Amino acid sequence: MPTALYKIIENGKYGFIDQTGAIVIEPQYLEAEDFYHGFSRIRFNDKLVPLDAQGRLLLKHLFNYVGYFEEGLARVQLVSRWGYIDQRGSLAIEVQYEEAGDFSEGLAAVCLGGRWGYIDAQGELLIPCTLERAGSFSQGLAPAARDGRYGYLDREGQWVIEPAYDLVHPFQDRVAVVLSKDKWGLIDQRGKILLLPQFSVIEGQGNGEFYEGLAVVVHEERYGFINQEGDIVVPPKYDFAGDFASGMALVELDSRFGYLNQVGALVIAPQYEDAGVFAAGLAPVKTGTQWGFVDATGEWRIAPQYDVAFPFREGLAQVVREGRWQYINPAGETIWSEPLESGNDRPVAFDLLA
Repeated sequence: MPTALYKIIENGKYGFIDQTGAIVIEPQYLEAEDFYHGFSRIRFNDKLVPLDAQGRLLLKHLFNYVGYFEEGLARVQLVSRWGYIDQRGSLAIEVQYEEAGDFSEGLAAVCLGGRWGYIDAQGELLIPCTLERAGSFSQGLAPAARDGRYGYLDREGQWVIEPAYDLVHPFQDRVAVVLSKDKWGLIDQRGKILLLPQFSVIEGQGNGEFYEGLAVVVHEERYGFINQEGDIVVPPKYDFAGDFASGMALVELDSRFGYLNQVGALVIAPQYEDAGVFAAGLAPVKTGTQWGFVDATGEWRIAPQYDVAFPFREGLAQVVREGRWQYINPAGETIWSEPLESGNDRPVAFDLLA
């Protein structure tokens, strides 16, 4: 597994460190993103350019837009047409499509003549461009539209679940979210309805995205959880609920935050002014004006002392203390701290490319 890299800033320029705090890529870029599937994206001559973990820029071609690498290929846009590059930066599939999606299960949705179909990693059109819309394959099925309605295709382009919904999402394991009249429900891979569309679609929420087998639901502005069979595990009774991570989910009640376990029991009673998700066995929580980290029993493992704290990611967490941001390990030891001369006025986690 590749070594995790973390974004830093010195003298207004971005670079990357490893988990020990050693600089791996010298700070030299005005804008940079976190690494994803082995690559960051930086701004170079006002263009997005992939950067690999050795600090090498993929500069064989410059594009108006470069997407994320999925299954070894990234979609790219040149003027108004789309194609794909490989992880060496070479053009793997010629720029020719009106629109293009990411690869998933060996196929990517592409648009020609206002209609969608699917290509393989060699650029061969396997499913003709006859569809109104097309999404990513998952579990051998892909969302697609015909006559204004959505259903699911198989890899041969045959309708396995006939178009009958206002919108559908890719399958998650054995279930998929389907929408009808601004409500969502669940179906299985045979198209059987597991849960009639009944839960509100909330902007900015997952709307049926399952994490660790459970999904947040919202009913009459109250939050709860369902399982993949469509059963209510936690009745909607909270002011807010977040996704499960490490067996715990953040919930809000009466303007205080706490945590549930996967059977719906309150493991940590709502008591914090703010809180984040669990990772590495710890969660950032705010008490008074300061943030620290608690374990799954609610015990303080890193005392409140930070102005801002983010969840752990691959062994390190980003925090802000006395106006300077830094990375800490689960023992609370500082691995890297923003130099005084940097002049950066916000946590690097907020500095994302548009």
